Amino acid sequence: MKNGDVSVDDDTRAGVLMVFFRELKAADAGTYRCGVKDSKYTERFTQLQLNIRHDAKYPKVMTESVHLGGEVNISCQMPKKLYFCKEDHKSCQTTRASEEPQKTPAESVGNEERVFTVSISNVSVRDAGVYWCGAETRDTHLTFISLTTKIQLSIIMSPVVRREGESAQIFCPYDSIYQSKSKSLCKGKCSTRDTHPLDETVREEKERLTLHEDVTASVFTGTITGLTAEDAGKYWCAVTLDRELNYLYTHLMVIIKQELSLTKYEGDDVSIQCRHHDGDQKSFCKAHEASTCVKDGESLETIRDARFSISDEASAGVFTVNITDLRADDSGVYWCGAHVITKVNLRVKKGGIRAHYI
Repeated sequence: MKNGDVSVDDDTRAGVLMVFFRELKAADAGTYRCGVKDSKYTERFTQLQLNIRHDAKYPKVMTESVHLGGEVNISCQMPKKLYFCKEDHKSCQTTRASEEPQKTPAESVGNEERVFTVSISNVSVRDAGVYWCGAETRDTHLTFISLTTKIQLSIIMSPVVRREGESAQIFCPYDSIYQSKSKSLCKGKCSTRDTHPLDETVREEKERLTLHEDVTASVFTGTITGLTAEDAGKYWCAVTLDRELNYLYTHLMVIIKQELSLTKYEGDDVSIQCRHHDGDQKSFCKAHEASTCVKDGESLETIRDARFSISDEASAGVFTVNITDLRADDSGVYWCGAHVITKVNLRVKKGGIRAHYI
């Protein structure tokens, strides 16, 4: 078969031939023969008819992200039994198959689908990839597995926080089975299925980016020198496989050199503009160091006070933090932004003479 979306895997130990169809098309429908040629004169084949129907409910595509070492719960809505597998370059390897559950009093009789949850704890790099939920049907000589829900599981590494002009190192661990595969570091979207693959990558800026691989430790490291605000963002550690490229990412946060210093009086209001891009998590955090504002790969808005509010101006690439009725204890160092971070030194004085106009 010359269709790139069809692969064949011969499991000689189990005596099973597995044929895996990815992204079924109407043209895949038809008559197939599956079996073995014993000798020049003897063949044993089973004929099957593959019918393709359109169902608006399927296929479903889900994306899940989990921090390295964390736990993730993947929920699948399936009738009766669940078939759960992880896709590799040849097929979809069974991870779990459930028994048909008993109905509970809380379930309605007319509800034909139930929610199954698969939990993965202490997540490692090996767990990243594409998973499928589906159902299995057995015949005398054939087993059909309908994979209807696709789950892309990505793993988040701890963020890297550096200052403008410094160098940043992004460490990318990988599964040892990929030692012979080529590696790259991509910024933004990075996929073999893109029309222009790696179009948002720093890979080509050889004078500022170097990649070093430690095969023994199964880690490759990307070092970016002379950091600028444009370098900030989401980076993918990528291993080039036949199909999927992304499997692990981190956030590079760059603190710009230009600081903002503000002096106000108690009772005043202040507005502070922060930079961000579409999809960035807006953050305004009070701390001595920017790194303490970051937890598990995301910036956190650590201030819980009704006097603080955020207004978004996405078209201008900024969001504004408004603080009303300033107090002396509002003084301190703040970190404002998302991937591009500005240091804000706010000083709130007591008292102050105000002019009154009539």
